[in-house]
Amino acid sequence: MKTTKIKSILLIAFISLSTIGFAQSPMGPPPENKKEKHGEKRENIEAMKIAFITQKLNLTPEEAQQFWPVYNQYQDKLQELRKKRRQDNKDAKENIDEMTDKEVEQLVDAEIAFRQKETDLQKEYHAKFKSVLPIKKVAKLYHAEEQFKRVLLDKLKDKPEKK
Repeated sequence: MKTTKIKSILLIAFISLSTIGFAQSPMGPPPENKKEKHGEKRENIEAMKIAFITQKLNLTPEEAQQFWPVYNQYQDKLQELRKKRRQDNKDAKENIDEMTDKEVEQLVDAEIAFRQKETDLQKEYHAKFKSVLPIKKVAKLYHAEEQFKRVLLDKLKDKPEKK
């Protein structure tokens, strides 16, 4: 029992420290290309999101130990689904007027199918979240995710544009 408690406390400490570490500006040379910069921004945003959700849900060490692997798996699957959608829609955005009606119909049908897959994934993980967290914390999770999006958008609005 004691070792489980110690492991849980260490897990929380690790998450907290890694979040703080990601929030700090990087030591070492600046990224050389856009992909590296984008990757660093993504990591910083993910670290901010972890800290935000952890604070809003007020997870116990035991809850955190069970919740974060499930949530990370959900995020990975969601990201994979959205990446495929971006790849499928890459050329279509600007070329709709040049596309045949049949091609546009396929594009719209693919969008509907994407939304259904996204909803199915949310339903699947809703059940998993309920199995590792009390229902009130599941509700707080959904609210925290929406709050985090708003906070992030507000930060982007306040940031001066680079030319």
